Amino acid sequence: MTDFKGKHVWFELTTTDPKGAEAFYASVADWVPRDSGMPGMQYTMVGPADHAVGGVMALTDEMEAAGARPGWTGYVAVDDVDAATAATTRLGGQVNVPPQDIPGVGRFSIVSDPQGAMLSLFKGTPSEGMEPPPPPAPGTPGHIGWHELHTTDIDGALAFYGELFGWRKGETMDMGPNGIYQLFATGAQGADADGGMVLKQAQAPRPAWLYYINVASVDAAVARIGAGGGEALMGPHQVPGGSWIVLGRDPQGASFAVVGPR
Repeated sequence: MTDFKGKHVWFELTTTDPKGAEAFYASVADWVPRDSGMPGMQYTMVGPADHAVGGVMALTDEMEAAGARPGWTGYVAVDDVDAATAATTRLGGQVNVPPQDIPGVGRFSIVSDPQGAMLSLFKGTPSEGMEPPPPPAPGTPGHIGWHELHTTDIDGALAFYGELFGWRKGETMDMGPNGIYQLFATGAQGADADGGMVLKQAQAPRPAWLYYINVASVDAAVARIGAGGGEALMGPHQVPGGSWIVLGRDPQGASFAVVGPR
């Protein structure tokens, strides 16, 4: 049985144009949209043909009035949503949406870390005879391959996520004028790093998480980003290990990134 505690297990896009976003990511990432069947709301699951990795839902007027904008939120698995939510507050974070149930799915809350980056805490409802599939091989197209926190305090973020989820500090890389890039690992002791932390750029409105979608060809993805009405903001840029990355913005304004070969 795979232990998902402390790992990202779901990614959710709230957007002003769900159908437009579904079409955009279907082109860029080869994702297949499928209706979730959730009663009372339109919620589309997206991901490669064999496995959903996230969902798309409408950004409501109430969300916008509260300051929300199109964007991705990562869900991290915990043993007890209520206890983890209380710990978030104790560690200096904030609760945006208190713990509540999704019938037949699980329990979640939405919180912000002490620097203001938002994420969701989640515990799924066990299904008899059902075990989530194991994580795919690194680099598998259509899956989320990297998790990157843009923050105002790397040391503070390391302490917060280390205490809340047990994440561990990894290698530190010097990026010159851009400061350091701090790797972290979310898996068992000895597991490879699967994310990084970096100081946010001055023009970024607030600290936030950025998620990298694995693609089979970064160059093809760049072409599809432009053709679909999105914008490639940076790259292709090669990173340690040989992969290439592109940071982008979808047509509705949500930030995302892709990673893969050229």
